[in-house]
Amino acid sequence: MADSFDLHSRVALVTGGSRGLGFAMARGLAKAGARVVINGLSEDNLAKAEAALKAEGLPVAAARFDATDRAAIPGGIKAAEDAFGAPIDILVNNAGLNRRAPILELKAEDWDFVVNADLTAPFLIAKAVAPGMIERRWGKIVNVASIASFIARPGIPAYIAAKAGLAMLTRAMAVEWAPHNVQANAIAPGYFKTDLTAPFRDNAQMNAWIVDKTPAKRWGLPEELAGIAVFLASDASNFVTGQTITVDGGFMATL
Repeated sequence: MADSFDLHSRVALVTGGSRGLGFAMARGLAKAGARVVINGLSEDNLAKAEAALKAEGLPVAAARFDATDRAAIPGGIKAAEDAFGAPIDILVNNAGLNRRAPILELKAEDWDFVVNADLTAPFLIAKAVAPGMIERRWGKIVNVASIASFIARPGIPAYIAAKAGLAMLTRAMAVEWAPHNVQANAIAPGYFKTDLTAPFRDNAQMNAWIVDKTPAKRWGLPEELAGIAVFLASDASNFVTGQTITVDGGFMATL
């Protein structure tokens, strides 16, 4: 059974892999044996993340490209594959962002910006790597959705719509590519401690609401996404496809 989680023969690309949840998942995949390419926009963040992982003796490389730039994606994918001289077996679509405003105040350009980053970019990157996976008859696509794929909160309409769309796009990928032994699944994180969520933790009322609503009575730690990422990227999940799995300390179970 342990061998089914072994990723030593695989190459993984993790978008938004230089920090936060992406970094934690990239580290988990690398510790399971995968050669991991982390993607991001900041050269400084990528360099720091690459150095940190290499200091642990992990096989990692960096590929800087804008996942929201359609013209940059082919070159970015090629750079990622050239890093280890092998095609991408595992894709983790983690890069994403948010712009907050009520529906009536949300600018159309902000809607486009969020949907492009959180839904269109995963579609285009998966579309770029899937043909090779299909040809080799092995591939794993892991899209990072959110509990916002299922529930709504005021002020984040574009994010909610994009993440809900990503969950359904995952199903579309699954049903089309399952005959070729390519599995597509999504992870829906709850509230995790990252730099991006620091303002919520600093807000006493918001922090208390999250902790109270979470049966585990705490925020998630980024490294707690590593296990599900490795599972969905490995042979252990070969008959699992089209699923969106919540990792939220029980938050969704209480609604």
